[in-house]
Amino acid sequence: MCYFVHRINENQTNGVSFILLGFSEYPDLQGPLFLVFLTIYTITVLGNLGMIAIIRLNPKLHTPMYFFLSHLSFVDFCYSSVVTPKLLENLIVEDRSFSFAGCISQFFFACTCVITETFMLAAMAYDRFVAVCNPLLYTVAMSRKLCSLLVAASYFWGVACTLGVTYFMLTLNFCGTKVINNFVCEHSAVIAVSCSDFYVSQLSLVIVTTFNQITSLGIVFTSYVFIFVTVMRMPSTAGRYKAFCTCASHLTAIAIFHGPILFLYCFPTTKSSWLLVEIASVFYTVVVPMLNPLIYSLRNKDVKQAARRLITSQLTCQKI
Repeated sequence: MCYFVHRINENQTNGVSFILLGFSEYPDLQGPLFLVFLTIYTITVLGNLGMIAIIRLNPKLHTPMYFFLSHLSFVDFCYSSVVTPKLLENLIVEDRSFSFAGCISQFFFACTCVITETFMLAAMAYDRFVAVCNPLLYTVAMSRKLCSLLVAASYFWGVACTLGVTYFMLTLNFCGTKVINNFVCEHSAVIAVSCSDFYVSQLSLVIVTTFNQITSLGIVFTSYVFIFVTVMRMPSTAGRYKAFCTCASHLTAIAIFHGPILFLYCFPTTKSSWLLVEIASVFYTVVVPMLNPLIYSLRNKDVKQAARRLITSQLTCQKI
């Protein structure tokens, strides 16, 4: 930790700062984009905090699946709050400078949230596997202790991986004011403007990203192979439909989360594809945190019923 503070202070002393270009190349769209992103951020905050409140206040939702979902909503809320406010600020001010400490901090917390969510979704896949394949032993197998350990491990691994990647980023030398062709302090964009060789830092991110993607998607794939086999063996069509509906929301969340990651980090980018990269980055950092609570609330009868009861009770209290 002392090393991190020392490197940040050293770069601050050297007058290092960044300028996030963001969407400055589209001056006529600054106002409309601000309104769009502000609306998305508002929905994200209300949706995720609302989901947490509904799960916490409704005893019927105190199950492993909703325990994971509440933490997923918390991570999405944190992730959006780390990235979106700075994006909104840069859309309405001319000074798009960002301090070295601020940029590194944004990267650290954003990266932690991404890795944590990666393994939170993997833990939810394991939860669905137990629920479908071993329904009679579900409450025993998915004990409160195990669920807490899986969530804690996701947070711990997110912090540990990010500390390693950030360490190698801080071994680089930065000088003066650097222009970052992005709206967020994304790893590759930051190291690209360093004054030293960034091969080791880039390699560290590739290793961490590859390992996390293979591991998490391996857990998801294995879980759903067993789920698919179990569901297809069910004699009842209604039973198969119910089992697939149970997993549909989670599969949708996995698709919209991992899709942009695979596009951004697993496919080579060129100047001609930069617009697609920028769109994918916006979808990944701004839109995805908004979609998860919508997916789980719109497709989930228990959540919708709990939300109605909560709203009804609040209105009743106000009338009294």
